Amino acid sequence: MARYERHDATVPARPVLVIALEGWIDAGFAAASAAAALLASVPTEPYVTFDPDGLIDYRSRRPRLRIDDGVRGPIVYAEPQLLVGSTPGGTGVAVLVGPEPDLAWRDFSGDVAALAVELDCRLVIGLGAFPNGVPHTRPVRLAATASDEALARQVGFVPGAIDVPAGIGDVIGAACSQAGIASVGLWARVPHYVAGMPFPPGALALVEGLNALSGLSLDTGELQRSAEATRRRVDELIAASEEHAELVRRLEDQFESFGPGESGIREVGVDEAIPSGDEIAAELERFLRGES
Repeated sequence: MARYERHDATVPARPVLVIALEGWIDAGFAAASAAAALLASVPTEPYVTFDPDGLIDYRSRRPRLRIDDGVRGPIVYAEPQLLVGSTPGGTGVAVLVGPEPDLAWRDFSGDVAALAVELDCRLVIGLGAFPNGVPHTRPVRLAATASDEALARQVGFVPGAIDVPAGIGDVIGAACSQAGIASVGLWARVPHYVAGMPFPPGALALVEGLNALSGLSLDTGELQRSAEATRRRVDELIAASEEHAELVRRLEDQFESFGPGESGIREVGVDEAIPSGDEIAAELERFLRGES
């Protein structure tokens, strides 16, 4: 049985493959917002639709049912899709969207890698975001999970060795690397106290990083305006409590001790320590949600 269905689509020349699947760590909804900005900027059409029956556990992610006046209507199954398109400037892009599979990761990743080779993709870029002990008042830094040291250094990385649960983006990236295509995961470091709410600065950092690595030249104007508005709103909330303002000042002092944090592609060597531990995050989260 075929694991995916092909569609008639105009194939772009040497696209960059962007992995934007739902279901893994996405602090501040940064990756989802960055993917939405990409799809809003680049006209795309389906190249492949994957059969969800071998990939999705429907007990954990059930299909959606529409009921009108008691009458059962369409049942919609979430399906991973590979979309293709080109920017107005002619730069090719492929975007993998939909739910992160629950099952058959190695088969799925192998299929995606084979399709990336078929499309002659020149680079694979994954999008993600994780909560971090950084202040909202400073530019969002990126961290890489890359196929080689040069890519990791171009983006920036968390120094040292660490074992973490893997998302499908890195599994696909590894499969693509084995197929001869360089891959990198872009991870936005989102302030831990706003990780549960939309945080456009994280999405802006991801799109800027995507532009810098891929040459897509996506417009960031709307994300910049949203980022500025969000920072102002969080400033207002923090200013209402001297205690919370002091906590943010401490995070700022720590951030500055790490070195400069320019926008876009970051430099390496950022310490990840969080002053005073997780109680800072919990306290600020309660405050921002109006619980204290």
